[in-house]
Amino acid sequence: MRHRIRPGGPWQVLLPGIYLSSTGTPTAAQRQMAGVLFGGPLSVITGPAALALHGIRPSDDEMVDVLVPLTLRRQNVAFLRLHRTSDMPGLIFPVGQLRFAPPARAVADTVRGLASIEDVRAVVAAAVQRGKAVVWHLAAELERGPVHGSALFRLALSEVAEGVRSSAEADLRTLIKRARLPEPIFNPRLFAGNAFLGSPDAWWPDAGVAGEVDSREWHLSPQDWERTLARQTRMSARGIIVLHFTPRQVRLGPRAVAEEIRSALQAGRGRPALRIQARPAR
Repeated sequence: MRHRIRPGGPWQVLLPGIYLSSTGTPTAAQRQMAGVLFGGPLSVITGPAALALHGIRPSDDEMVDVLVPLTLRRQNVAFLRLHRTSDMPGLIFPVGQLRFAPPARAVADTVRGLASIEDVRAVVAAAVQRGKAVVWHLAAELERGPVHGSALFRLALSEVAEGVRSSAEADLRTLIKRARLPEPIFNPRLFAGNAFLGSPDAWWPDAGVAGEVDSREWHLSPQDWERTLARQTRMSARGIIVLHFTPRQVRLGPRAVAEEIRSALQAGRGRPALRIQARPAR
């Protein structure tokens, strides 16, 4: 063994007692396998690596987060972060010899390590929008987990539960509050009679104004993007004033966005009310 792991030898040490029988940079799967072996037979991969497995968000993080029982006394080493817990996941997603945490747990474990509300919103919104986790699953993980590091997670969850489905939409909500604009309905379902028109990001019913934050980040395919444009066309055809903003405009030009909304609200209130029904977001 010493001969094989000598400087310039054909093998390398990944973690204490864990060897890779090749040279070169280890792959993500090899680092993950090393983490599971080091963590023991009950260890489970969580964090960004698990998010990537579930198709929530890709990850280029070289660190590997592994959940292990409280009884394991090993420490973090190299690229491995061990999370000792009394609440090991009851449901495991096996991939070959690897074991991954379920989506909601992976989201909770990831966002507790983030310092930016924008980053937390992005992870939570991606999980919900892609149908990988429902709000009540995430809320259960929030309540079961440690209080430390949970404030931003709680805030993002409350936004998603109220109908804000992406970080860009959450930025729009913050802008509306700071500019002291009238509070809209977020993500309602709009109908003209029995005809479904769409679900804009924000809706001011008294003025017939809809606000849309157009970001390809939240559309999974060209077909999704085309459906978004078709929805906006349907709303405009019914007399709705549809305002389009990019995430960059909302983030970097909030005053201009607020003024455009204010002007549209004023124009909308100066005309007969539209016969549009709004139903709550599902």
